[in-house]
Amino acid sequence: MSYDSIELGHRLITLMAAAMLVVQMLLAGQRLLPTVIALFSLQSFFLACLAAAVAYVNHAHHVYIASALTLLLKVIVMPLLLQRLIRQTGTRVQVESHLNTPASILVCGGLTLLGYMVAHPFSQPQEHGHGSLAVATALFLIGFFLMINQRKAISQVVALLTAENGLFLAAIALTYGMPLIVEVGIFFDVLVGVMILGILSYRI
Repeated sequence: MSYDSIELGHRLITLMAAAMLVVQMLLAGQRLLPTVIALFSLQSFFLACLAAAVAYVNHAHHVYIASALTLLLKVIVMPLLLQRLIRQTGTRVQVESHLNTPASILVCGGLTLLGYMVAHPFSQPQEHGHGSLAVATALFLIGFFLMINQRKAISQVVALLTAENGLFLAAIALTYGMPLIVEVGIFFDVLVGVMILGILSYRI
């Protein structure tokens, strides 16, 4: 593999991580549930692309499987389950939150800054991929803030999934992927969790 190809791969990883953070900020300002679900699907697509780039640059072939699972479960299956849940429960498509949009975006900006401050002592600029730790930390913090800020169960589920995307980003970018059996177990745990939360939301 040529140096130019490796450098292109690292730039793609940085671009995909930045795109995930932008989508996370957009989630804080959305007021329609279908749009929130679509943004989660888009963020997961960026995560799948990032995982594929990490696998290519580091010759970590098992990460390709993690990328494919992300594409299948988080980009296609989970959004379809959540959209179906909205139709079955007759949930209003309007997102309800405790804080208004400007205040929510301001808090997310502060959490992003906090994420970079927390990750800075662990970052090593001379090593590729460590800049993604700050983005992963910010995604995790913003995801939990969105869980607290949202009033509806479905939007809280989406916020939890975005926080999990942050954790997966950290695992992929820093360790080039966990053991495959662990990754598969986590994916199916998340899928089962979404199904259980969907059933609970329907019963509520």
